[in-house]
Amino acid sequence: MPDQEAAPAEQNKKRWRGRTLTVGLLVALGVVLGFPLFSLTYYTMARTSTPQFCASCHEIQPAYFDWQTSSHVVNDKGFVADCMDCHLPAPHDTINFFYVKTAHGIRDVLLHFVGGPYDRQAMRQQAWATIENDQCLKCHRNLLYMPYQRGAMLAHRAVIYPRPGYEKRCTDCHRNFVHRPRGLYAYDQKM
Repeated sequence: MPDQEAAPAEQNKKRWRGRTLTVGLLVALGVVLGFPLFSLTYYTMARTSTPQFCASCHEIQPAYFDWQTSSHVVNDKGFVADCMDCHLPAPHDTINFFYVKTAHGIRDVLLHFVGGPYDRQAMRQQAWATIENDQCLKCHRNLLYMPYQRGAMLAHRAVIYPRPGYEKRCTDCHRNFVHRPRGLYAYDQKM
């Protein structure tokens, strides 16, 4: 009788060893495959998130040159707002950020290779339509305290706290603020 009871216990031990080994191998395989895949994805996202990468496409170069001469690059604060800061959702919203970045990238590549002539004005309209106030407010947070610019402070208050039916977007007033052709660098010291 004791031999018969020992047999199932031995089988259970072997079964647990087999399961433990299988789980261990699957975890190791996940790390071996997952880490390089994650690293490659992260590297790709970081590499394709620079203004220089955006400008590598000839359709975007005029916008890149306009951006370089704007106060979003040349200012007395030394802060540079790059393409992603305005044209993509905040990175802390990870899923939406990756989705929108991927969708923009696929759309741009398709338009580059199979689209007709690049219509810069139509693309500008589309870009303005997708820029939400939250994207501007990531950097421009202190808009309600401008003691020497009361009109601007009140205008910004109407945008941040709109009355129903009077909603406005930052780009309604600041449409040509960044991507506007300039002959010279505009160094704005009053920001």
